[in-house]
Amino acid sequence: MDSLIAGYRRFRETDWPERRAVFEKLAREGQSPRALVVACSDSRVDPGMIFGAGPGELFIVRNVANLVPPFEPDEHFHASSAALEYGVRVLQVQDIIVLGHGMCGGVRALLEGAPPEASDFVVPWMRIAERARRRTLMCQPVDPQTFCEQEVVRLSLENLMSFPWIAERVQDGRLRLHGASFDIRYGVLWLMQHDGTFAQA
Repeated sequence: MDSLIAGYRRFRETDWPERRAVFEKLAREGQSPRALVVACSDSRVDPGMIFGAGPGELFIVRNVANLVPPFEPDEHFHASSAALEYGVRVLQVQDIIVLGHGMCGGVRALLEGAPPEASDFVVPWMRIAERARRRTLMCQPVDPQTFCEQEVVRLSLENLMSFPWIAERVQDGRLRLHGASFDIRYGVLWLMQHDGTFAQA
């Protein structure tokens, strides 16, 4: 914790004076992010850093394995779906990016089984991606981890379209969906193409 407080103090001394006007404008006018990013909770993946975005530019939803659950409005708790609803219906973002990444622990748990300490919530959460796991096993790729990471991005994009207010906006052109994957080993961003393949940005 001490190192984090020290980091905050550096922020106040160096970054805050330079960005004060930006934060004051955001406080005065509210946020109007250009895009919503569904990213993994992995500490090695920072969407703001990857996309070179500053405060107020990205509305970021983070969870294990950057998963979008299917549209299931009920009395249960739906943190990711709540964030999607706010970003799309209230903030009216124009783009949604599902950002996967290399060496994803959630995807590894999906393929190889989760550690016993992660059985209460990680295991049931990763069941959302069961179709991605089945596709990976059926295709028998040379690199199952990377293949499944990309399949999870594709699956999350499919699940986004199960939200009626997302599908409606995509169909009338108000909203665009994008898939991407960041290779943390080499700092390379891969973008999903129209045919579902991934190409270097």
